[in-house]
Amino acid sequence: MESDQAIAALGALAQNTRLDVFRRLVKHEPGGIAAGELARLLDVPQNTMSSHLAILSRAGLVTAERQSRSIIYRADLKAFQAVALFLLQDCCGGKPKSARR
Repeated sequence: MESDQAIAALGALAQNTRLDVFRRLVKHEPGGIAAGELARLLDVPQNTMSSHLAILSRAGLVTAERQSRSIIYRADLKAFQAVALFLLQDCCGGKPKSARR
């Protein structure tokens, strides 16, 4: 993973509502959840939710799939894992097992 990709992902998550959205999507894996339902659950206006989902999507953290009249969003767990691994790649001189717990 490149630094720019990690910065985009971390920047997208560095906002309360987007972090809540991502966490809610993780809870609904693997089935995902419709954008309207996300907006209702988090008490966020639908147009605002669309903006947040677009930012998370551009950062590569969520995927979207049209199902009939709804768009189902899912957390991209592999992308998030790549961000976490990027942050830890230089941990402990390349020996992450020796990290303190």
